[in-house]
Amino acid sequence: VQLQASGGGLVQAGTSLRLSCTAARGTVSTYHMGWFRQAPGKEREFVASISRRHHSPYYAPSVVGRFTISKDNAKNTVYLQMNSLKPEDTAVYYCAAYSGSYYISGGDDINYWGKGTQVTVSS
Repeated sequence: VQLQASGGGLVQAGTSLRLSCTAARGTVSTYHMGWFRQAPGKEREFVASISRRHHSPYYAPSVVGRFTISKDNAKNTVYLQMNSLKPEDTAVYYCAAYSGSYYISGGDDINYWGKGTQVTVSS
């Protein structure tokens, strides 16, 4: 399974970005899809997940109310809409696909990782 994240960039605090993760055909309807991030000097952390079926998306507490995960099965793409960005959101963002339990908190249960996209938020 190949995952390709895009949409990162350098933005000012308070603005928005939308990340995209394009996957091979059928991936986003077969796997749960998630976003993770890794800031310099820190471990990779969970950001958001969306179910392959009908469970509601869920988020890390630090992004609740600001980030929204969504997907388009027809386009085999998962999105992460990031609003009200803060400097602490600066990180490399990774999309991921997994098939086990929907509710995860870390990356141990991830089956496939995409290459990251850099998001830098200036103050």
